Amino acid sequence: MQIPKSIQVAWSLASVLSLSLISNVVADHHGEQLEDGFKSLFNGKDLTDWTGNPNLWSVEDGAITGKTGETAENKLTHNTFLIYSADSVDDFELRLQYRIVGGNSGIQYRSKLLEPGEFGPILSGYQADIEAGTTYSGILYEEKGRGILAKRGEATKVLTNPANEKKPKIEIVGSVGDSEEIQKNIKSEDWNDFTVIANGNQFTHIINGRVTVTVIDEDRPSGAKSGLLALQIHQGPVMTIQYKNIRIRKIK
Repeated sequence: MQIPKSIQVAWSLASVLSLSLISNVVADHHGEQLEDGFKSLFNGKDLTDWTGNPNLWSVEDGAITGKTGETAENKLTHNTFLIYSADSVDDFELRLQYRIVGGNSGIQYRSKLLEPGEFGPILSGYQADIEAGTTYSGILYEEKGRGILAKRGEATKVLTNPANEKKPKIEIVGSVGDSEEIQKNIKSEDWNDFTVIANGNQFTHIINGRVTVTVIDEDRPSGAKSGLLALQIHQGPVMTIQYKNIRIRKIK
């Protein structure tokens, strides 16, 4: 299969940004050492600049921590989020580390608030999926929207479907690797590095240095150009999700 040049460029960009060594580091206002051009979004101490349900979200061991359980206060009936409330995102590269035990989570970006929700804010928009299982980590999913836009290992193009505006046409135009092989590179119940790159209508997800998906979204106007950044807790099994070393670089 002949891979379109636009997909080749997206792969090349992802590889350069994720695998090259950046020698220049600067200290942010929290004293952390950051890659040149990156800004820290989490102070490692409390949830300053983050908004969500305090019964679900806290800071433990220097990490943003989301927990569900079996009590009335934290047994969810809908997915909910911790929103980065200091700014919105458009074109960016986000880097963080995550650890998940049970359940499902994700990094929500270019998203919008739908409603406050009984257990905390409900959002719609792009999501870099994370789970304790072995199927969905690294995919591109649109929460409360068009569903899965790329399964793990796929390079896709999302096109408008004239017959159904809510269900786009997904073209698989290439591969970034075998899904099972990529999964073997993801650590269970341990810390993993996740990079999300959103540049115009091109999206790339990278876990532990491996590209998991790359997507070109040509389904306009469904594809959002900017919006909220947030972290997800999913309804269902009891779970714990943690995030740390959260930093972002705007792409100009």
